[in-house]
Amino acid sequence: MNSLIEILLDQKNVKVIDATISYDEYVAFDLCAAHTNSLDLDLTNADKFEEYVEKYLSESKAKVAFGGYLEKRNLYKRSETFNDKNTEERNIHIGLDLWIKAGTSVLTALDGKIHSFQNNIGLGDYGPTIIVEHSIEGFIFYTLYGHLSLESLKDKSKGQTVKKGEKFAELGKSSVNGDYAPHLHFQIIANMEGNEGDYPGVCSVSDVEHYRKNCPDPELLLKIQKG
Repeated sequence: MNSLIEILLDQKNVKVIDATISYDEYVAFDLCAAHTNSLDLDLTNADKFEEYVEKYLSESKAKVAFGGYLEKRNLYKRSETFNDKNTEERNIHIGLDLWIKAGTSVLTALDGKIHSFQNNIGLGDYGPTIIVEHSIEGFIFYTLYGHLSLESLKDKSKGQTVKKGEKFAELGKSSVNGDYAPHLHFQIIANMEGNEGDYPGVCSVSDVEHYRKNCPDPELLLKIQKG
């Protein structure tokens, strides 16, 4: 039997946003702490950050900026969700971000069914979120789609069938997506560990190895850098 990693690598032609955009029109985007510290950029202001993303895309002649898996970021310091006084700071990103304008179509990565969904309200949280369950070659695993529009949660039900490449959501604006510049947080999860409608997308340094194993690099599935 293949491993989950092998199953992910075997999948072809997977996209999770607007299928009309070629991977040739994607550009890598560095949001690690060392880089953002060097910029004159207010990470607490979603509008200013959105302007920065749009400028970066324009200068790069690209339509989508991507990256962030296991990236150590300062983006979360503004929120007590990740940075309270009683627990270790969470600042390691364990999904892949795809930065593009609000309203962009979000597609199901693979055939599956809706596991759960909810609006994760709070500064720095996911906002509207959908989690899809997949079963391939005896492996059950999940994909998480965060920072969606509120409309994306309408007419959804647990167990609802979704097909690979089907538009089933749209990206939300900063007013509903946790106060970020519009983007999709896409994450692969081997074991939901009892969670419903939510799963950590950022972890502490101490927990990196656990989440690295439970949340494989989405690039294995999407293959953006291979085009």
